[in-house]
Amino acid sequence: MAKHPHKGMLKELWILGSPTIVEQLLQTMVVYVDTAMVGQLGAQASAAVGVTTTVNWLLNGIIFAASLGLLSYIARFTGAGDQDSAREVSAQGIWVLLLLGIPESILALAISPVLPVWLGAAPEIRKDASTYFFIVSLAMFFRCSMIVFGNVLRANKDSRTPLKVNIGINFLNIVLNQLLIGRPVMVHLHTLQLTIPGMGLGVAGAAIATAVSTGMGGILLFAAAMLNSETTLVGQKICPNGKILRNVFSVSLPLMGERLVIGSGYVTFTSIVASLGTVATAAHTIALQIEEAFYIPGYGIQTAVSTLSGNALGERNLSKLSQVVRAGMDFAVSIMSLMSLGLLWKAPWIMAIFTKDSQVIALGSSVLRIVAVSEPIFAALIILEGTFHGIGVTKQPFLISLFTMWGIRNGLSWCLVYWLHMGLEAVWICMVMDNVTRCLLLTLWYYSGRWKTCW
Repeated sequence: MAKHPHKGMLKELWILGSPTIVEQLLQTMVVYVDTAMVGQLGAQASAAVGVTTTVNWLLNGIIFAASLGLLSYIARFTGAGDQDSAREVSAQGIWVLLLLGIPESILALAISPVLPVWLGAAPEIRKDASTYFFIVSLAMFFRCSMIVFGNVLRANKDSRTPLKVNIGINFLNIVLNQLLIGRPVMVHLHTLQLTIPGMGLGVAGAAIATAVSTGMGGILLFAAAMLNSETTLVGQKICPNGKILRNVFSVSLPLMGERLVIGSGYVTFTSIVASLGTVATAAHTIALQIEEAFYIPGYGIQTAVSTLSGNALGERNLSKLSQVVRAGMDFAVSIMSLMSLGLLWKAPWIMAIFTKDSQVIALGSSVLRIVAVSEPIFAALIILEGTFHGIGVTKQPFLISLFTMWGIRNGLSWCLVYWLHMGLEAVWICMVMDNVTRCLLLTLWYYSGRWKTCW
């Protein structure tokens, strides 16, 4: 039997990416538990939790973009064998956290009272939505710490520590969900009768559980970075290094712009969906959470692709970069193609796990089957984005995202909803068109070779 031409690279991607895949799987499982437990409270509760989710994505995306700037430079120095410079860049992660994490936290708390109104949420869910966002935002700084120091550790090829931390905080989140969201539950085991306590706090309970577990995660990952000899501040200059931070932000700013474009696009997208009513908002929220699980292999491998692409740039090895891209594509597209078949086949059954509302189940199943068709294309998009992030080519992906998000996803959705009075299915078709177009344009850019000037 002939060997895969990039078998060695596939193995390296798997070794580096598998802990991230498991980590994201665990995170998604916790989101699933949150969604299912809140979903049992009814469509209004699901809509209240989901209507502000995209604003969290936007805020997280900004700090994530900055952390990718760190990852790109750390990986580049590591690839070049300059470990001292890699350590120096890693130490600057504390300033990225302070410069972005504090303002984001203040902003999130300040807008929480009016955010549901801005998003066009139905009056009956605004109070719960505002409460949920405020409580979750109390832990925003710690969430930023998780993102920054998680990527600093991964850039130094330590993806196991973020995995271990996420296992712990995800378990904590599940336990807190039961204690805070629902009422006490009686469990019968033969002759034994056990009572699982519950405070019945509903949406607020879900928010408290998320905030506490996120806070613990941020503290633990910071501590892990300080105990790692490659990322610790001990022995490093703690004062900000202007040159390093300028280089990091020169890579990050276009990516931050891309995240702002995509994140604000998601927020606008959510406001369009919110105008369709509570049932559509609930179906949209639950379907998005379900869809996340089908992205896990792609995003797990994306982190490995970014790191190895940065290494290839540091080595000035264009052949290695091509192997990374090919192996990443083979892995992500094949796995996500198989998973999309499950989504097509079992969409109603999966929706029924998260809600008892028949209207929400029917509408959510319909949109999940729409997006399932595009999963293989989205897999390719994820790998291409990871490649460009790893080598610090971020301007063109930003411009492409600007065009597709606002010209196709939001622009066309707005026309279909407000002019032609179409429903949620039409909105999700526009979402698919956005992803497909973005993938096509990034593919053309990659094969044009014009990005090779960084070599």
